Amino acid sequence: MGIGKREDYLSWDEYFMGVALLSAQRSKDPNTQVGACIVDPRNKIVGVGYNGFPTGCSDDEFPWEREGALLDTKYPYICHAELNAVINKISADLYGCRLYVALFPCNECAKVIIQAGIGEVVYLSDKYEDTDAVRASRRMFSAAGVRTRRLEVRREALEIRFAAE
Repeated sequence: MGIGKREDYLSWDEYFMGVALLSAQRSKDPNTQVGACIVDPRNKIVGVGYNGFPTGCSDDEFPWEREGALLDTKYPYICHAELNAVINKISADLYGCRLYVALFPCNECAKVIIQAGIGEVVYLSDKYEDTDAVRASRRMFSAAGVRTRRLEVRREALEIRFAAE
């Protein structure tokens, strides 16, 4: 009998959430880094994004603050990871795709997800569940038939090394 296959490989859910989390590392936001990964029904990645300012809006010239007058904070300017993943899609159609994201989507992203035809949202954290934005998201997802589920993880961490062993 030969050598058996490796048993500690990533599940599809862990793999795609890992891609979303790795993508989040591109975000220059000093407080919140979020990434998103869109996957088609054949488990092919068709879109990836992270939170940041729109193309052409310098992250050295726009504010990163979380508090203060609205125009002096990041909130009116930042594009969320889910929006960027939909915009960055390589597929003409996202109908029936899954979206992996670390945080449960806000109401603005929920509208984009629904309009894009994405059928399921897989998330890690719902730390803003008591906010009106997330309550609105849940209401819209329910009405539109978009499934949501919290990812049950089997491992706490995944290490990536760039140095060859």
